[in-house]
Amino acid sequence: MPELPEVEALAGFLGDHVAGRTVSRVSALAVHALKTYDPPLSALEGQVFDGVGRHGKFLDFRAGGLHLVVHLARAGWVRWHDALPEAPPRPGKGPLALRVRLTDPGLPEPAGPGFDVTEAGTQKHLAVYLVRDPLDVPGIARLGPDPLAPGFTLTAFAELLSGERRQIKGVLRDQSTLAGIGNAYSDEILHAARMSPFKLAAALSEDEVARLHQAVGSTLRDAVERSRGLALRDLKAEKKSGLRVHGRTGEPCPVCGDTIREVSFSDSSLQYCPTCQTGGKPLADRRLSRLLK
Repeated sequence: MPELPEVEALAGFLGDHVAGRTVSRVSALAVHALKTYDPPLSALEGQVFDGVGRHGKFLDFRAGGLHLVVHLARAGWVRWHDALPEAPPRPGKGPLALRVRLTDPGLPEPAGPGFDVTEAGTQKHLAVYLVRDPLDVPGIARLGPDPLAPGFTLTAFAELLSGERRQIKGVLRDQSTLAGIGNAYSDEILHAARMSPFKLAAALSEDEVARLHQAVGSTLRDAVERSRGLALRDLKAEKKSGLRVHGRTGEPCPVCGDTIREVSFSDSSLQYCPTCQTGGKPLADRRLSRLLK
């Protein structure tokens, strides 16, 4: 699933490519992905993009007072084309969900540049909105603070965790608490902070809160820097190569050499290093696990 660093890189790349270009045609191929109908997608046609922003994991394409907001969910992606195929796309069972064709003075209109929004797999959770205000998107309206924003201070972070009785892994992933962190980077942050994913947030000491705050910022900023300037096709590979524990079950920890372990749930899994994070004790591989005694 694309998380904050990848969506930040997508926004930067796409913003550079769409800014100043006029929308020629918008084609929705996956009706289930379109979550709004007023204004209609056709209202984008003739508008000029002025940039692309990010709200947590949401992409925000800005054009003429409208916002084309895309949430890529687990298997969505955006593909840029310097010259789209001239033939109009045909609805079907393929991954293509949305096509936005732009005008380019150097190309005849049917062969102009543009981008596709795609979604692989059989579980379809991609979401596309066209709104006048990003806060009209329910998922954006309930977002917590952005961990890369200037206001995300240690004091603000400590206040978020105060009285929080959930396990810290779940807190980091909760978009209403912090915007943009998902399963992969929460594993990476907790490894960098040398902290068990099952530790209760409210039980963290001041030193642990400070260590976790530093790990959130450094992990995400490092990932953003690694992704900066890469072509869209290279972002997924960069994310995977930059992860130290997530998705690396059975491999040696790059810090201590211990074997990276996994806890599996019904629809996801987490990875951690026992030596770095749990005092050498493996976590029971079942839902609501606790440290083995």
